[in-house]
Amino acid sequence: MSLRTPLAEARGLGSAKEGTGHWVAQRLTALALIPLTLWFVVSVLMLMHSNYVSVVNWIHAPWNAILLVLTVLTVYWHAYLGLQVIVEDYVHVGWLKVSVIVALRFIAVILAAIGIFVVLRVAFGG
Repeated sequence: MSLRTPLAEARGLGSAKEGTGHWVAQRLTALALIPLTLWFVVSVLMLMHSNYVSVVNWIHAPWNAILLVLTVLTVYWHAYLGLQVIVEDYVHVGWLKVSVIVALRFIAVILAAIGIFVVLRVAFGG
């Protein structure tokens, strides 16, 4: 039994005014991943029996490099958003939740940066 009023118990449990933007961002990244994934799968299938030089030449094409960078960015952003929701829903210890979300963001940024660096390095012939 608690002596707190219903308002005091509910305070702080409501909306943080960020859920809609998060939901929209995840849906938009999912929609963007549909054509990007189709393009990527078709491209990989076309390049499957190609040699190294052919694949490097394919990445040198500006549109292919741009689409690869967009794919990397979108995949990691979408993955981060989804994992953040899972952590927020299932981790109930405050400090652990914040720590895991910070770690997820750090990992997503590092992996996306590595992916973009690799694409740009190959695209510009480094």
